[in-house]
Amino acid sequence: MKIVFKFFLVVWINGNEYLKLNFQPMNINFEYDDVKASNRLEIMAAQKLEKLMDKFDFIVRSDVFFKKENTSSPDTGMVCNIRLSAPGPRLFAQSSTASFEASIASSVEDLQRQLEKRKAKMQSH
Repeated sequence: MKIVFKFFLVVWINGNEYLKLNFQPMNINFEYDDVKASNRLEIMAAQKLEKLMDKFDFIVRSDVFFKKENTSSPDTGMVCNIRLSAPGPRLFAQSSTASFEASIASSVEDLQRQLEKRKAKMQSH
């Protein structure tokens, strides 16, 4: 499933359209491996990624992969991989916990740290 966020800013002055800006949309692609597709997981991941997009406006696209693995530990097995496309090399985070929700949160936190480092490098040049 593919979700596209589109943002528009329209300024009206005296009832006339004065300015209309179309912001770059962020594409979010979801893939599942041995997992049934879930709107709830997609909405949760999209909300967290939207927060990253608000903070780091240079993100272009994200790919979210959900996978179920057989593990000996009950604390792992639900895997969430997230790949972000932004200027420079792609960013990637993977997390395996007992639930997909926790895996999403962990992967997004890891990506946030990577994005902060990338932004600092971009500002220093």
